[in-house]
Amino acid sequence: MTHQRPKAACDVFEALETRRAVRAFLPDAVDRATVERILALAARAPSGTNLQPWKVWVVAGERLDKLSSRILAAHEADDPAYQDEYPYYPDHWTEPYVSRRRKLGKDLYALLGIGKGDAPAMKRQFGRNYTFFGAPVGLFVTIERSMNVGSWLDLGTFLQSILLAARGFGLHTCPQQAFAKYHQLIRHELNIPETEIIACGIALGFDDPDAPENKLITEREPVSAFATFAWE
Repeated sequence: MTHQRPKAACDVFEALETRRAVRAFLPDAVDRATVERILALAARAPSGTNLQPWKVWVVAGERLDKLSSRILAAHEADDPAYQDEYPYYPDHWTEPYVSRRRKLGKDLYALLGIGKGDAPAMKRQFGRNYTFFGAPVGLFVTIERSMNVGSWLDLGTFLQSILLAARGFGLHTCPQQAFAKYHQLIRHELNIPETEIIACGIALGFDDPDAPENKLITEREPVSAFATFAWE
């Protein structure tokens, strides 16, 4: 079966430049065929010996609303039964990483009018993760528990490919590791086997251009700050 190539909303260079973590989506629907095409394109991502160590679970409509409600309730109750399945951040923060993280939080909360130390408002904002920030489609990306570090690198290329392919359709995304904390709940709702680790969620839809949080543009270091050239 062949697929007709869609007319891209932007080329790969624009997709790379305009991809960002959108934290407020419009309720406008995204059709299933578009999601399937995005995943088919992303599946061209490289992986060692072509293992393709990824799986995707897609939720929308009433299933998404039900799942979001259950996770949000657990978040609001601070249920200690839920813990991250794997470590995402370093055990000990060092520079420049701690400063970058703090600046992101400061800039985001400033746009939202959340003052320093306003823990209830911060918690409410973080809880919006579990509604996929209002996106009509949610994806959960999983990887077999038996896979090693190399396959997690491959998983990263697949994730980025989803985010860029979405831009080609004029859509935006938000990759969300926050869902990993509620892997037990998600696993139960979607019948995801214990042999798979829920690496992250992804919100997918059309961005809300009027939402202040979508005005956030994160800084990037220049090439000279992170690349070393042995160019002779």
